[in-house]
Amino acid sequence: MAFSMLQLFLLGALGPRLVEELGISPTALGLTTTVGFGTAAVLSPSGGRMVDRIGPRRSLVVLLVLSALALALIGAAPGPGLLLGAVALGGIPQALANPATNKAILATVPPSRRGAVTGLKQSGVQLGAFAAGLPLAALAGGLGWRGAVWTASGAALLTAVWALRALPADPPAPPTNPARTSFVPRGMVAWLAGFSLFLGAGIASVNTYLALYGVQGLGMGPAVAGGLVAVLGVAGILGRVGWSKTARPGRAEWLPTLLACGAVGAAALLAGGQLAVALVWLGAVAVGVFAVSGNAVSMVLVMQRAAPGRAGQDSALVAAGFFAGFAVGPALFGTFAQSGRYGAGWLLVAAEFAAAAAVAFLWAVRDRRAGTGRAA
Repeated sequence: MAFSMLQLFLLGALGPRLVEELGISPTALGLTTTVGFGTAAVLSPSGGRMVDRIGPRRSLVVLLVLSALALALIGAAPGPGLLLGAVALGGIPQALANPATNKAILATVPPSRRGAVTGLKQSGVQLGAFAAGLPLAALAGGLGWRGAVWTASGAALLTAVWALRALPADPPAPPTNPARTSFVPRGMVAWLAGFSLFLGAGIASVNTYLALYGVQGLGMGPAVAGGLVAVLGVAGILGRVGWSKTARPGRAEWLPTLLACGAVGAAALLAGGQLAVALVWLGAVAVGVFAVSGNAVSMVLVMQRAAPGRAGQDSALVAAGFFAGFAVGPALFGTFAQSGRYGAGWLLVAAEFAAAAAVAFLWAVRDRRAGTGRAA
């Protein structure tokens, strides 16, 4: 999970260096996220179907090899063209990540521990944020940003070798059932995809522009601004593990609403950083604890309620909504960052989180009235 989205956090943490050395604009920086997650959103339904067919181990090896290749190409990019192509390639691992890891958990972890384990594996994404914001950003200060990205690429390749050797063999492919291959989300999956769309739009804007905001809007140095991403990553790890442990049936249905409401406050703290710099650090922590944790809870809900044989595909459909939000959010925020209006950008993020809270609340009320406990 860390490697599947590492490129996103690296582009955010190294954003000030990329803007300076490659001559790309803040708007173009946001476009990299749009391209990567647009690719992931389009491919996620097919990726979920593929994972259901070939199994989690093969899928994870493919994911890691493609992540290594995408990172290597990002490090070699002479300008925006190849950079965007490499980011698009990196959208494929993102499309495979949630289906593959969720299937692996369903195959190997007892039901009583799946919530906690799901939170732990979802925290891998934030481990990637921490790695990008602290050790890799610090490495960029010595080896240059290209050396830091190539180091991450090599680590992904080594992890692919480990996955091939350490994970249990995949079971034989199940027979094809056309009735289970619909790419249109329905019921609970559709509601969670809508929630994830707005949640992802806000999170992606924070991930992409937080470090640049620190440098351009608050006068921080690049290393200190990268630390904001690292703080967000650590808070996200703790939040995802903690909230997922509490996501038991009967309680989990209300957690997305609670977390999205907390995320609105986090966006307000980021905006307040222009008045007091300490607030931006509190905002980074709050984004990790609330906004980032919402995606982990939605995946716990999918695993609790997925019909037999559909866990990969249902995970992918919810992830497609999340990735679509990641594709749209930074492009919208970039128009504000281009003109230095970061305060207005954070208000947009707050509105996106508020929309996610509204969708989650409406579904939870409907689900409670239906009383189905599976796919309301």
